[in-house]
Amino acid sequence: MPGPNLLEPPGKDARASFKEGFGQRFIVTVDTEEEFDWDAPLNREKHSVVTVPALRKFQQFCEGFGVAPTYLIDYPVACSSFAPEAIGDAVRSGRADVGVQLHPWVSPPFEEEVSEFNSYAGNLPFELERAKFRTLRDKIETAFGAAPLIYRAGRYGLGPRTAEILRECGLAIDTSVRAHFDYSGKGGPNYREHPLHPYWIDPEHTLLELPLTTVYWGPLRQMGNVIYPHLWRAPQMRGVLARTGLLERIPLTPEGVKAEEALRGVDIAIDEGLPVLVFSFHSPSLAPGHTPYVRNDEDLDALYDWWRTLFGHLEQRGVKPTSVREIMSSVTLA
Repeated sequence: MPGPNLLEPPGKDARASFKEGFGQRFIVTVDTEEEFDWDAPLNREKHSVVTVPALRKFQQFCEGFGVAPTYLIDYPVACSSFAPEAIGDAVRSGRADVGVQLHPWVSPPFEEEVSEFNSYAGNLPFELERAKFRTLRDKIETAFGAAPLIYRAGRYGLGPRTAEILRECGLAIDTSVRAHFDYSGKGGPNYREHPLHPYWIDPEHTLLELPLTTVYWGPLRQMGNVIYPHLWRAPQMRGVLARTGLLERIPLTPEGVKAEEALRGVDIAIDEGLPVLVFSFHSPSLAPGHTPYVRNDEDLDALYDWWRTLFGHLEQRGVKPTSVREIMSSVTLA
């Protein structure tokens, strides 16, 4: 009998709740991956891991705010000695968590053609998706001495049977759902109707979905899911709506989102009672010249300033940092 399908929005009874006293929390997730040319076609060989040592500085920075980041590791990083050297001690001492991030085009076994469609792991044949996941999961456990308990599909590319793989491999949380985004035009998933609130994926309550946090802001925000799908043919209209203050889509990331925009997003998420705010960004942004968001030292300084601003605001709003294990121990199973 087929298991739960992560591509389908959950039922109302799947909504997760947390123990009294948990309040509202936030978690910082890092897509910890190789560097590659974001503007070029995907390639199995043309990548590097030279930015991985920069994780050490980010880890130290987060510790200064009492934040334990979650590093979602892909295969080239898991194979590099740089990652355990940079964050291994933090993982072993509970000051950081590691999880799985599957970029199928650089994760063995290599049986599929490299293409945009196949870059979404959930589009692969089930046995191949499972083989790639198991290989990566085992490599991460060997590298860090800790079994990963959380997963994010690269490019948010879940499939109809991904949940089955996660359950059989003992994972507790998926954080691949990017609510309010639709990637179906490129062969990926459509998460436009998925909720922001954490929910149980399976009826047995063994696998929790922790969606990335994206909110709509502005007078038209209640109609965001209706309006935004019609703007793909006229993307300049998104800028017009945002500049006029009518409608803005705000993902909680320092990549392409200004601090003042993110602060508005945080306040909306808090005011709407979201129990866990999920932040994310890509690890190559921790060094200049590897992503469109951090081109030089000034951009890198701005990224760290972004986090300082957000961490300070979250503290003022009474929203504390959390971790994978704390979420697992605080979510109620009833």
